[in-house]
Amino acid sequence: MDSYKLLITGGIPLTGETYVSGGKNTSVAVIPAALLSDDPCTIDNLPDIEDVRVLVDILRALGADVSFDGAARRMRIDPRPVSSYQVPYKQSQRMRASYYLIGALLGRCSHAEVGYPGGCAIGNRPMDQHLKAFRALGAEVEDKGGMIYAHGKMMGGDVFFDKITVGGTINAMLAAAKAEGTTILFNAAKEPHIVDLANFLNSMGAKVKGAGTDTIRITGQKHLHGSNYTVIPDQIETGTLMIAAAATRGDVTIHGCIPTHMEALTAKLLEMGVQVTEMDDAIRVRTVRGHRAVNIKTQEYPGFPTDLQQPMSALLTRANGDSIVIETIFESRFKHLMEMRRMGARVQILDQTAIIEGVTELYGAPVTATDLRAGAALVVAGLMAKGTTEIYEPGFIERGYEHIEEKLRALGAVISRAPVGDHDAR
Repeated sequence: MDSYKLLITGGIPLTGETYVSGGKNTSVAVIPAALLSDDPCTIDNLPDIEDVRVLVDILRALGADVSFDGAARRMRIDPRPVSSYQVPYKQSQRMRASYYLIGALLGRCSHAEVGYPGGCAIGNRPMDQHLKAFRALGAEVEDKGGMIYAHGKMMGGDVFFDKITVGGTINAMLAAAKAEGTTILFNAAKEPHIVDLANFLNSMGAKVKGAGTDTIRITGQKHLHGSNYTVIPDQIETGTLMIAAAATRGDVTIHGCIPTHMEALTAKLLEMGVQVTEMDDAIRVRTVRGHRAVNIKTQEYPGFPTDLQQPMSALLTRANGDSIVIETIFESRFKHLMEMRRMGARVQILDQTAIIEGVTELYGAPVTATDLRAGAALVVAGLMAKGTTEIYEPGFIERGYEHIEEKLRALGAVISRAPVGDHDAR
């Protein structure tokens, strides 16, 4: 249990300007990809978050020489000293994206022994499509005792994903980058961080074409060289800040983002009556009237992202009318709404559908973050609520949002940390 809780006094419109950090989902793919290089790599614009620090520990345990300057958001990785292909269960459990080490180590060493990933409890997230891809590229794979054992020289091949899988697409790209021959991924995911990973691999001399479409072609290269690379801004942090600005009926300009990545969210905010102005690398969000209820269905990119469903459904608890939210990606992504019932939210949850009846006020209450994006949703709820909200287990939020408290305070939010005492019965 975290030794502190977040305290948020709500009802204050957020105003001013802020910036977006580097992408979490990009970073946790690009960092393992550096293991494929034959030379040192320097990666810039990395967010100073828990998942990045966990990857530093894992790469060092494998033997890599890694330095990370959180303030400068720069990491230097020298993979040449890597002497191990084993990531113990205890280490892999510290984050979800640890499974990218399987593809990277197969590509580098033709061996990988990686413990099952940890991360947020948001429902069943099977790895069957990942393992199918590794086998299609020539690996023998065994799944036993909480570990994935894979070995075999990577050979190009066709991979047909039975369903769209972001993690499976990334893992297959990592395994195929140095494979002998050509690999084609069919029914591939299209997310921005997949395109960014392809760009990073290509900057090292890989030949990846088609990223951002449903068919990706990878011509394996025997050697990949070092690269200096800057990761893209975080799409989900951008969206969370946009939602927080709308939720508090404020006026916020978010710099350093990519507006085209936000089109699904922007469309829904406009439908609610929020004013959204897009610039080259900035978005301004302001609200001058009450929000209209809308319906949302999560989908793979470019549809509405599941990672923004939770903050968005928090916003909808105060919209005028009834909203319907359908979660198609993960089956346990409404836990934040159950917590928000303590704050006065009116919600019915039926399997993968939440029916949200908008209320005029939310009230501060003690609530618990159950995962990363649920924590962000509770922050949004606390910013809207009358009185003070106590958020327990806020460490989940640190996994994916860099200095979010400082950013919100700079926009006028009243948010602070307090120690958890014996009287805190959560």
